[in-house]
Amino acid sequence: MDTVRIGIVGSKFAADFHCDSYSRNPHVRLAAVAAIDNLEPISRKWNIPATYQDYRQMFAREDLDLVSICIPNFLHHDAVIAASEAGIDVVCEKPLATTVADAREMIEVCRKNRTRLFYAEDWCFSPTMRRIDALIKEGAIGEILYIKAKEVHSGTHSPFARDKRTCGGGSLLHLGVHPVGYLLYLVGKGANPVVEVTGKITGGLEKNFVHRENSGEDFGMGMLRFENGTFGFVEGNYITLGGMDDKVEIYGTGGVIKADLTHSSSIDLYSPEGVSYTIEKLDHNKGWLKPAVDEYYNLGYVSELAYFVDCARLDQDPFYGVNGEAGAACLEIVHAMYESSDTGRTIYGRWM
Repeated sequence: MDTVRIGIVGSKFAADFHCDSYSRNPHVRLAAVAAIDNLEPISRKWNIPATYQDYRQMFAREDLDLVSICIPNFLHHDAVIAASEAGIDVVCEKPLATTVADAREMIEVCRKNRTRLFYAEDWCFSPTMRRIDALIKEGAIGEILYIKAKEVHSGTHSPFARDKRTCGGGSLLHLGVHPVGYLLYLVGKGANPVVEVTGKITGGLEKNFVHRENSGEDFGMGMLRFENGTFGFVEGNYITLGGMDDKVEIYGTGGVIKADLTHSSSIDLYSPEGVSYTIEKLDHNKGWLKPAVDEYYNLGYVSELAYFVDCARLDQDPFYGVNGEAGAACLEIVHAMYESSDTGRTIYGRWM
């Protein structure tokens, strides 16, 4: 297959960066988009010829090879299953679902229909993280002992992410799922399970630090222990001002790696008048700034979706970390952190 025909489900933030990434790929044709609103703007911006208000109609009428699910978390399950039943490979944005049961059913349906389920963990494709992978494989820091990773910012723009019922949780699920997924990819590799989980969160609503209108937590942290003894610490919060802050620290027997995914631009700008945009979630764009050079590329979206296109085009399965099983494990681990916070005890199991 030389050209992969893409369908998009959704029309807002995630759908836009998926379209941006696909548009850079010579093997892609953006064929159709389905959404309940914003259809005309997104179809015009990305020159998408067919529009639908019902994704099921799109799956039935369009000859699609791959579809991106870019809608609120609680809708992932039904959309993925509908795409798989139509025989289409599926890219699902994070988190895979809002419940572990839904995630497992999505995997089983895709397996039954022999359609691929790609889990969109962009950290695995960030140029920074890929360079870290190469350094670790080279032996630059010896054996990994401990990893600390976080994604944090000042609060979500989505009303669905602020509601625990439609999000599946709060900041720990919506943001912390990225560092959890990266640790599973880097340390777990599908063969080294997480065996202990401890978590602490604010409780939502009046128990939150800042966002008391959110029914899910606005601060969460968790500790993981892998079967081989490696520890991981992850954080996801909505209380951090100054733009989205994604950082990773990796401590080994022979060295240390520290990485900044979001504030590491090579540009230093001083503008008292301000500019329109610098990085995601920055609360001001005046004074000294570090504007992102190519945010979608640097965060991994472009390479991630190019990889999924190649898997569909070349009839290949994805590696562990960006497959459905890894997405389900991330969800299980975050839910174990919630259980730990609720009960005040460490949760034991095998998550991989």
